[in-house]
Amino acid sequence: MREIRKHNSAQDCWVVIHGKVWDLSKFHSAHPGGSAIITENAGKDATAAFAAIHPKDLADKLLSPELCVGIVDASTITNSDRSEAPPSSKDAEDEARAARKRPPLAAMLNVFDFEAVASQVMSREGWCYYSSGADDELTLRENHLAFQRVWLIPRVLVNVKEVDTRTTMLGRSCAFPLYFTATALGKLAHPDGELAITRAAGKAGVPYMLPTLSSYTLEEMLDARSGDQTQFGQLYVNADRSRSKAYIERLERGGCKGLFITVDAPQLGRREKDMRNKFRGEGTDVQKDDSNVNRSDGVARAISSYIDPSLCWNDLEWFKSVTSMPIVLKGVQCAEDAVMAYRAGLAGVVLSNHGGRQLDTARSGIEILAEVTEALSTADVAWRDRFEVYVDGGVRRASDIFKAIALGAKAVGIGRPVLYSLASYGQAGVERMAQLFKAELEMVMRLMGTPSIADISRRHVSTRSLRDHAGVAPRDNLMLDTYQPLRTQASRL
Repeated sequence: MREIRKHNSAQDCWVVIHGKVWDLSKFHSAHPGGSAIITENAGKDATAAFAAIHPKDLADKLLSPELCVGIVDASTITNSDRSEAPPSSKDAEDEARAARKRPPLAAMLNVFDFEAVASQVMSREGWCYYSSGADDELTLRENHLAFQRVWLIPRVLVNVKEVDTRTTMLGRSCAFPLYFTATALGKLAHPDGELAITRAAGKAGVPYMLPTLSSYTLEEMLDARSGDQTQFGQLYVNADRSRSKAYIERLERGGCKGLFITVDAPQLGRREKDMRNKFRGEGTDVQKDDSNVNRSDGVARAISSYIDPSLCWNDLEWFKSVTSMPIVLKGVQCAEDAVMAYRAGLAGVVLSNHGGRQLDTARSGIEILAEVTEALSTADVAWRDRFEVYVDGGVRRASDIFKAIALGAKAVGIGRPVLYSLASYGQAGVERMAQLFKAELEMVMRLMGTPSIADISRRHVSTRSLRDHAGVAPRDNLMLDTYQPLRTQASRL
């Protein structure tokens, strides 16, 4: 440690993480938690602070190998060399304070109930990261509002005594057409993070897409699986393809049943709630060279700094050559790209705008779905035999699931509802949230006269208003009463 202690400034910043010594002199200015959390641990062993949120292998997975300058001699580390862990979310006083803000779990009747509780019990950092959208957050809100422009056409006098919600995704059975999509840094919601999500997905009988940017290691998430529970793997493609290949191999060895490659993030969008939170967090930090410190990028920016912006269609053959898992493109946003994915021999696409977190005023997945299925049918009337289309973003009611299925989706993904229910009540909250979706879907299917998923079709919905973004609709009280609007810096003074 004697040598490491010398590198204790923002300009010359060495940090020990799980026994490895990293030179973060340039990286710290783009760190998701802000520069200060690294620079104040310069010349120290920061393992405790790092491990509170990140998996043990994250530094190896994201940082360039050249930044590792060696291995520390553990016998030379003293107590004064070690950073302190951040206050535990299970601190008795904090937990008691949060518990007073939580209604009984049974009082949660919909997804927005969980969101309202999460906004009160989460840390400011976690809340701003999860809830933020790009720029003016128009697409974030549109994702949900678009579903309200699709109207239902019920059929009557159909025998719906028995309702069967079961379906499949990539050949794997699901209790109903919903999956938990990949979301980063689950420990920001709850100490059990992705492990609790994995277990809740198993209880609900729905697939879970394991995130690349998780708070637990891939192996820990795989080990939390029960029985033949279905897990998919999400991939942010590393500019160093050997690293992506190694990660894909780990997914496949671990029993993942599909590879979902995120294609809508060659650069991350501006998520101003998250960015402003980081700016405020470092407003009192005195830097030796303030001009070199990027203090306003928030959690989102640096966790994806390794993503390859050169990823293109020509790379798909390489991905097909390194895995036998079916490949799905996550983040397709137009019919032309969906057809190209089909012709490239892939297994499917997720119509997604990254939860409204990338390009503001991009259209919603449900709006895109209507034209994607039409374009695929024009390209090949038999496309459904070997290609599946999924939608995520804005799903808050089981009627949203029904509408997506009616327009040709195989299943829908949910992200924020999982995180908010996890933050509010842990694994039990996620289980309750999934139960609400399933029970509501059974009700909708009965009232629509569709006893099975196969009975749901295009004739059950009207999309006449879907593309009319200026259409008049009743105020969405639940969404707007939980949504926290953006604020300018002046409004915070």
